[in-house]
Amino acid sequence: MDRKKRYVQVGVGGRARFFYEAIAGTFRDTSEITAFCDINRTRLEYAKKVLKDKFNYPDVALYGADEFEKMIMEQKPDYVIVTSIDRTHHRYIIKAMEMGCDVISEKPMTTDADKCQAILDAVKRTGKNLRVTFNYRYAPHNSKIRELIMNDVIGKINSVHFEWMLNTSHGADYFRRWHRDKRNSGGLLVHKSTHHFDLVNFWLGTVPKTVFAQGDLMFYGRENAEERGITKFYARAHGSENAIGDPFALKMEGNEQLENLYLNAEKDDGYIRDQSVFGDGISIEDTMGVLVRYKNGAILTYSLNAYSPIEGYKVSFTGTKGRLEINVTEEVYVNAGGDKDKEGSIKSQAITVYPMFGNSYQVEVEEGKGGHGGGDPILLNDLFGVPDADPLQRAASHIDGAMSILTGIAANKSIATGLPVQVKDLVEF
Repeated sequence: MDRKKRYVQVGVGGRARFFYEAIAGTFRDTSEITAFCDINRTRLEYAKKVLKDKFNYPDVALYGADEFEKMIMEQKPDYVIVTSIDRTHHRYIIKAMEMGCDVISEKPMTTDADKCQAILDAVKRTGKNLRVTFNYRYAPHNSKIRELIMNDVIGKINSVHFEWMLNTSHGADYFRRWHRDKRNSGGLLVHKSTHHFDLVNFWLGTVPKTVFAQGDLMFYGRENAEERGITKFYARAHGSENAIGDPFALKMEGNEQLENLYLNAEKDDGYIRDQSVFGDGISIEDTMGVLVRYKNGAILTYSLNAYSPIEGYKVSFTGTKGRLEINVTEEVYVNAGGDKDKEGSIKSQAITVYPMFGNSYQVEVEEGKGGHGGGDPILLNDLFGVPDADPLQRAASHIDGAMSILTGIAANKSIATGLPVQVKDLVEF
């Protein structure tokens, strides 16, 4: 048997368990996690305890954020998994590659053009490999769309309309957390839409050329709440009388994950997980529209709304031989608040083909099990197990990671300036 691949992980917040539990459980025979690194000692101890209690896993070494290089020198990992706050991704990705490690990064790869350029330069300089984990590519229905387009079912794609709806549970959660500060997350057009823009790149086999966007904070935030007649406000839900009965308040007490990852960890770094979505200091948008022209000539109209009554997405493709539509409704999920397999899991889905001349028909898709429409288990096997041959080429590189965020970065710049943005002007490959 080949030697197990060695992994260390930096950032052990809510998203981190997706990776380290897979290594400790399903992929224990092929992979091993040897160390965690984080700014927060309580979260480090909790991650170590989860592995011990759930998988009877050997003790992993724990390192503070100031000991990242020490961790790599002592542990000698093959891969570093980066699941820290988005604005710090570039720091850990670059240093890990400079110290001889390949890297697996949670999306988004980073948050702005300068950091993106620094990562691209580091890949070129070091020759190391960077994978970005786009689990939506692996969902059976999204893979089927790629297959239909590759097989020329509706001809050359000229236009795409893509509407993504985040509901008042999932969508609101970005306005409680560190994501509400655009400096941390790049806003939803980078942090969340990286998935969606990557899907369009993946489906069409092309990259963005020109981006124009509009966006604003139109529902969340104190001013918007005041205009709707709300008079009771609070800074955070925990310990607040005004938060009682508020459907937008996050209750951490009694939730094992939220208590241990955040409530009990506040003493270490002061991070507050349950801020009011109707507070001040929110610098990201909740209502966004983007127009993209791609290198192959296709045009995308894209909408993202973070306060919808429903969770899911609708996409339509119009090509020279017909039209393709997909309609997906997803389960509601709050990060680290419950069963991770429910994140992005499917409630209903339909793919319909409308030939230019002929009867429409439904495309059958086998429902996948697990999070992100069944994509999570396939992605995890691709990362930590024995990958299957993949004619769809779903594994995402640093180039894919860059091209997905550059649409959002260009959109942010367009919102700020009111002008269209040429993607080629943002970074050099």
